[in-house]
Amino acid sequence: MERIRKGDEVIVIAGRSKGQRGHVLKVLKDRRFLVENVNMVKRHQKPDPQAQKPGGIIEREAPIHASNVMLFNPATGKGDRVGFKFLEDGRKVRFYRSTGEVVDI
Repeated sequence: MERIRKGDEVIVIAGRSKGQRGHVLKVLKDRRFLVENVNMVKRHQKPDPQAQKPGGIIEREAPIHASNVMLFNPATGKGDRVGFKFLEDGRKVRFYRSTGEVVDI
């Protein structure tokens, strides 16, 4: 079980996008994430008529490493560490370390 999953809201804690928040769009291998509107880069793209992609300079999200993001806790308004515990019914869930609140409902 991973600490951060697709759809989670995260906050960037290091790098040029520090302080920005967004939802995880995609989880990549080697502990990297694509986060919505975070770590934006410009890329020169050639036109591809078969895929109807126009050419030009496009702006898109670049991968960001897991060590540079934290799960956002709406109760505290800050990034929070994540722990794991087992519920009475045997399910393994994530919880916020600061408040003890369960993330997975």
